[in-house]
Order: sequence, then structure tokens, then C-alpha cells
Amino acid sequence: MRRILVTGGAGFLGSHLCERLLEQGHHVICLDNFYTGRFENVGHLREGAYAAYFELVRHDVVDRYYAEVDEIYHLACPASPVYYQHNPVRTLKTSVVGTMHMLELAQQTGARLVITSTSEIYGEPEVHPQREDYWGHVNPIGKRACYDEGKRCGEALAAAYAAQHRVDARIVRIFNTYGPRMNEADGRVISNFINQALREEPLTVYGDGSQTRSLCYQSDLIDGLIAMMACDHDPGPTNLGNPIEMSVREIASVILDLVGSSSPLEYKPLPSDDPTRRRPDISKAKRVLGWEPRVMLRDGLDHTIDYYRSRMPAFRGNGHRKTRRSQVASIK
Repeated sequence: MRRILVTGGAGFLGSHLCERLLEQGHHVICLDNFYTGRFENVGHLREGAYAAYFELVRHDVVDRYYAEVDEIYHLACPASPVYYQHNPVRTLKTSVVGTMHMLELAQQTGARLVITSTSEIYGEPEVHPQREDYWGHVNPIGKRACYDEGKRCGEALAAAYAAQHRVDARIVRIFNTYGPRMNEADGRVISNFINQALREEPLTVYGDGSQTRSLCYQSDLIDGLIAMMACDHDPGPTNLGNPIEMSVREIASVILDLVGSSSPLEYKPLPSDDPTRRRPDISKAKRVLGWEPRVMLRDGLDHTIDYYRSRMPAFRGNGHRKTRRSQVASIK
């Protein structure tokens, strides 16, 4: 049993990670300030068999924190443009000061640290697909800079602490990830489209819908985080995501089909600095971590649709679909 700290542990990905680590028999400290995290994501972990091994701590990583731990997964930071643009100064502090505090904790305790960076460090890419050796093309003063540049600075801090203080800090760059527990109000394409389709509202498409995304299901992403922590050496920044690229219009079509919705598409102007292409080169993750996504898009979307449907009273027990639900054989 290891003592493991997960910052942002009550968030979408953090809660799934906490659950997986508890299933593996570890003691988990979940740290969250509940800006975007939700108690309901982790409330069940405080009951039953996991209760003795799960600690929920309300704390903001912008303030120092100390605990004796063996491993740290640093996920704390709003990832949705709706939330990170609402308070850009706080977003920068979380990405920079919060990351520095976790690096200091790793230095003090000797813990191994996995830092979650983002595909947004590549900005509007001039290289496609995006490889880890690509330095990016980012607007340093745009609306997204608080997140993009904050994460880039977090990576620079990790490299500096590793070089100067021998901190074992690993960086993963997460591409678009989806699944149950995503906040339905976070403004991202999957949560927007599914909830609009369930309500038979128009699906909001920004731009002409030709921009692309690569969608990775949450359980695959969690596999990648754990594989990075278990790696016997630091492989350097590593992309985690699904290399299958789809246009936003294609994603909308799949969701409408799975929901059984006749909602039309409603086009709006593309927000400034919104990336038009996203596709990870994951050859490094395959080679070094033995990792690649396994969950098919329609299977993952089925689970995500069921989650949102269960949260909407008008849809509970409503089994209407125009297509038969696919059977999922091995979703964790």
C-alpha cells in the first residue's frame, strides 16, 4: 500500500483516478478546493470498503500543503475555457504557484510526481499531428493564455526542479478526454452536444465545424497516468490521447445518432485562439509506456450519455434511441 496524493481529486479525471487507486489497494488523499470539483464525484469513496483508506481534504494548491506521501498526481487546475477564463489570474496561480508547491512537496518527501499538462501547450499547431518535440505556437496574451502559458510555465518548473533538486517529476500532455462526471456546464464539445441533444435543443457548433478533436475515454487516460507513474525512468513529456481525429461536425453526428435526437446544428463564431486541429502523436507513449487507447468512441459515448441522462429527471427511465445501444465488453 502506498500513500498517494491526488490534487484536483474531486474533479472529472481526478475522481476516476482516486477510485482506481483505491481499487488497487492504496491509501489516497484527495485534495480539492471545489472550484470545479464536486463532492458527488467522490462522496461514495467515503463509505464502505474504501472509507478507511480515503481522505478528502478541502484545500487550494495555491497555498502550501504538506503530507507524508509516496506519490503525487497533480491534476489541480480548471481545464474548461468557461472556468479558466472566468478567473485568469487564479488559473495562472494554480498552474504556476500550485505546481511549484507540489514540486516542493515532492522534494521534501522524495515522492514521485506526475504533472498533468495539456495539448493546449501546442496552441494553434503548425505541426500535425503534434509530437512532444514540437514547441508550440501559442498566443501569450490571448484569452486562453492564462491556461496555455500557465501549463507551459508548469512544465518549465518541473524541468528546473528535476535538474536543480533531482525531483522525480514526470509530465503528461493530455488531449481531449471525456466520460461520466464531466461537468455538464463546462462548455466542452462532448458535454455540450450530449446535453443539448438530450433536451432536443440545437447543438452549438463554433465556426464551420471543420475543426478537429481527438477524443480519449477517461478509463484509457487513467491507464496512461498510472503507467507514467510506474515507469522506471522519466521519459520526458509524453502525449496521452486518442490519435483518431474527427471534425466537430462528425462528433455531433455520432452523438445525435446515439441519443436518437433530431436536434439541428446551430453555428456560432469561432472563439479567438480556439485550435483548429488536434491530434496527438502517441508513438512515444506506445514505445515507453506500452500504452494506447482501447475504448471505442461509440462505447465511451454510450456510457457518457447514460451518465447525463441519469442526471436529467425528465430522461430517467426514458429508453428511446433510434439506434441500438452497443454492448461494452471491457470498460473499467
